[in-house]
Amino acid sequence: MNWLISANSEVYDHTSSFKDYGSIDWRQGRTKYKVLDIVYIYVTKPTGKIQYKCRVTKVNLSSDEIRNDKEYWKNRDEYQKSLSGFYMRLELIEQIENPNLSLEKLLKHELKAAPQGTKKLDRTPHLLNYIEDYFNNKLEKESLPDEAQSSSDLKEGTIKQVFTKKYERSREARNKCINYHGTICKVCNLDLTLIYGKLANGFIHVHHLIPISEIGEEYIINYKDDLIPVCPNCHAMLHRIQSTEPLQTLKEIVKNNLGKILKVN
Repeated sequence: MNWLISANSEVYDHTSSFKDYGSIDWRQGRTKYKVLDIVYIYVTKPTGKIQYKCRVTKVNLSSDEIRNDKEYWKNRDEYQKSLSGFYMRLELIEQIENPNLSLEKLLKHELKAAPQGTKKLDRTPHLLNYIEDYFNNKLEKESLPDEAQSSSDLKEGTIKQVFTKKYERSREARNKCINYHGTICKVCNLDLTLIYGKLANGFIHVHHLIPISEIGEEYIINYKDDLIPVCPNCHAMLHRIQSTEPLQTLKEIVKNNLGKILKVN
């Protein structure tokens, strides 16, 4: 399921909380969220935009099981009121700043009013596709979707502010991954040079098997085990798929569908 919820930045500092921990324990209310659901967060005025895309990693947490985030509450009275009911853990996937996700733009794409409470986006597919496009379209770029220039060492995890919040990825690790694994897609086994010839020499995307947001601190990359080469289409699908084992699940999808195509032909 895909959901849209609202957040008030004048009550809680979501940006700092996500930056420091990579997740927030959020009150569920009466909504029946499930693990792996996707939640988009609309930040109310003065921001007035959708800025966050998150994944639900835990549900039905009690106040004794959640992280102590008192320091991020700007209104301590509201903090005390929040300590009731059940919580879900929202892991940050992406934070962006895009004027096309403003309330004014969203109202032109099936949104009826400023988001309040919880909205199931699957009931408004046009709106959901519109939102997804602005979080996913950067996957079409030649570089990693969240890659930034880095120093020559292989440490990762430093957050940079560019157009989006990006976790710094090591260019050296990317190159070592390609030198080790080659440029054939690990999902669909496509060699781009067979289609595009010399134009595709050395071209491939690199996918990080463990999102840095799940680690939350600098660490040393194992370019053999942490990174894999994937074609642009499979890379985009790996970021869209909702599975606890996205690589294996996508491999099965590709294998099954290619088998059907070959039978037809």
